[in-house]
Amino acid sequence: MANELIDSELLELLKSVDTPTVCNAIEVAQGKRGFSEFTHGTMICSAPKGGAMVGFAKTAKIAALSPPQEDQEITKERRMNYYQYMSEVTGPSVAVIEDVDYPNCIGAYWGEVNTKVHKGFGLSGALTNGVMRDLGDLAVDFPVVAGSIGPSHGFVHVREIDTKISVLGMSVSPNDLIHADLHGAVVIPKEVINGLKDAIKKLFASEQLILGPAEKKDFNFDSFKSAWEDFEKSRT
Repeated sequence: MANELIDSELLELLKSVDTPTVCNAIEVAQGKRGFSEFTHGTMICSAPKGGAMVGFAKTAKIAALSPPQEDQEITKERRMNYYQYMSEVTGPSVAVIEDVDYPNCIGAYWGEVNTKVHKGFGLSGALTNGVMRDLGDLAVDFPVVAGSIGPSHGFVHVREIDTKISVLGMSVSPNDLIHADLHGAVVIPKEVINGLKDAIKKLFASEQLILGPAEKKDFNFDSFKSAWEDFEKSRT
């Protein structure tokens, strides 16, 4: 099970740090720069002060520009299959939804109803390249990181469930470990999960080599140069 890859200590640590920190820590764990499994471009967060969402991806594709072309009964059945899939939560989970209409998304899938339903199922947030609405009425402690805000649901309907998707340049497979906040999102590679706690601690220690001196009253270029040299030696 994917959920066995993360213990409660790491889960709480990941919830306490922002997504840029996780992005940097992944590079520390990998021992090189160039990690690229993150969203590209500006996203909108429903709760920018609410902290990060962390969990394994439950994926789907939706569309909303045009009515579904399939038989109505097939559309309804897929909708129920979607909700059943989302309800089967056994650990930290995040709904990750690709709107296939992107970049012309018009249908807000994430609003008051869906956030409260998915929170009730036990998910910890939603990530999408699509639209959200009902700001101020969304489920409490259920952040949504979306591509845009809009008023209408259009002809929104589910196209695919439990499938590989793409959100603003980031490929996501079912059960990928997701970290997302107001900066966007990353997929944490499975091979670095076990070393991520140590990588975050190493990253914080490295940053203090420059942040500590920078916060002193006598900080100047000479002290910056010395601190930066130490910082450069320590970082990935």
